[in-house]
Amino acid sequence: MTQHLRSRMRIGLFAAPLVAGSLILAGCSGSSAASGPEPQTISFAFGATNDQDKAAYTALATGFEKTHKGVTVTPLNLPSESYPTALATRVQGGNAPDTFYAEGGTGQAHSIIPWAKSGLALGISDPSVIDALPASQKNLWVYNGKAYGVPLGTQVYGSIYNDDLAKSVGVDINASSTLDDVLSACSVARSHGKAVYALAGSQPANTGFLALTLAASTVYGSDANWNTQRAAGKTTFAGTPGWTTALESIKKMYDAGCFQDGATSAGFDAITNNASSGKVLGFFAPSGAAKEIMDAAGGHVKLVILPVPAPAGTKTYLAVSADQSVAASAKTKSPKLAAAFLKYILSPAGQENYAKSVGAIPVGATSSTPLLPQYQTVKDYIVSGTVRGYPSLDWPNPKVYTDLGSGVQGILTGQMTVKQVLQQMDSDWG
Repeated sequence: MTQHLRSRMRIGLFAAPLVAGSLILAGCSGSSAASGPEPQTISFAFGATNDQDKAAYTALATGFEKTHKGVTVTPLNLPSESYPTALATRVQGGNAPDTFYAEGGTGQAHSIIPWAKSGLALGISDPSVIDALPASQKNLWVYNGKAYGVPLGTQVYGSIYNDDLAKSVGVDINASSTLDDVLSACSVARSHGKAVYALAGSQPANTGFLALTLAASTVYGSDANWNTQRAAGKTTFAGTPGWTTALESIKKMYDAGCFQDGATSAGFDAITNNASSGKVLGFFAPSGAAKEIMDAAGGHVKLVILPVPAPAGTKTYLAVSADQSVAASAKTKSPKLAAAFLKYILSPAGQENYAKSVGAIPVGATSSTPLLPQYQTVKDYIVSGTVRGYPSLDWPNPKVYTDLGSGVQGILTGQMTVKQVLQQMDSDWG
C-alpha cells in the first residue's frame, strides 16, 4: 500500500495557491535521446507493494521511452519492506541502480540530500529543473545549486475515511471536526462493533505518521519554521507544548477506544484487513491509498481524505508534501540519460502519468486543476493554503523519527511517558 503506507508516509506546496512550480520544463518530454557514446539503457529501482504501485512506476518508464526513441528504462522492483535500507546499502556501496525511488530531504534512511553531500547522487544544474521544483520545498532536492532528485507528485497526509460506512452507524466526522468530536464519535462507533481508526501500533512508520500529522497543527500551525528553530538550538521537542499535546492526543484517542482492539501490537495487515472487512471507519496514510482501495473494491467503496483534527482551540492544518522522489546515481554510466528521465518525471506529461495512476496531485497544479473526488473534502484547506508540510523531512537523521514512532507505542502500552519520548528525540537530534 502506497510505499508500505510510507515511512512517513512543507508549507507552500499550494502557494499562489497551489505550487510555485508552474515553469514545468516545456519541451523536455519531447526531446531526443541523450547524445554521446553513453549507454542508452538505464535501470529504475523502486519498492512497489502492489500491482498499482508497480504499474505507476512502470508507466513512467514506458512513457519516457515513447518520447525518447531508442532508449530503454529497465524497471527493478526491490522488496518493499527492506527497500530503504537495501537501497541505502547499494548507494553507499557504489553499486546503486541508475535511477531509483528515494525520499527528499534528510530524515529517512533513503533520503536524497545526505547522498548529495557525499557525492553519491547525480546533480542536475539545468535551471529549468530547479525552477520547476515546488518553491517552498527546494531544500528537499537542491544542494549547492544543483537538483539531486525530482518529486513524483503531491500527496495529503491524514486519514483515509469511509464516510458512508461511518454515517451508517451514526458517526459524522468531517474536515471541520475537532479532536474532541472524534473522541466522542469513538464510543458511538464502538457501540456498533467498529473502531473509528485502524492503527498499526507496532510499526513506527504508522504511529510516527499519526504523531506528525497531529503536530502539523499543534506545533507547525503556529510556527511553520519550528525545524529551523530546533536546528539552531532555540527550542526543543521536550520544551515545546505542541509536541506534548500531539502525543497526549494519541493517548486520549487510545483510551477512548478510537483504535481497533490489539492496536499496540498490530502490523500493517491490521489496517488492510480491518478496512477491507468494514471493521474500522478509517486509517492513517498518504492520500494515494484511497485510490488503491477504491480500485481494488471495483467502485463499491467510496473513500474521502480528511485531516487529522487538532484539539479544540487549536486550528487544524492539513499536512501535504511532494517528498516522494526519484534520484539518480552519481555512478551511472548514462548520466545524460538519467538526467533526462528525471526531467521527464517532472514534466507535465510525467506528473500527469504518475498522479493518475496513484491518485496524487501533480506537482505544478494550480487552483484551477481538477481534484479527484476523494480530495473534495479537503479542497478548502488546499485552496486557502491552510497546509503544513510533513515535519520530519529535514530532520537531521532517521533515528529521530523512528524513536518518535516507537515512542508512541511505548506511551500507549505504558512503558514510556510523553516526556521521555520527547527527551529521546532531542537526544537523537544531537
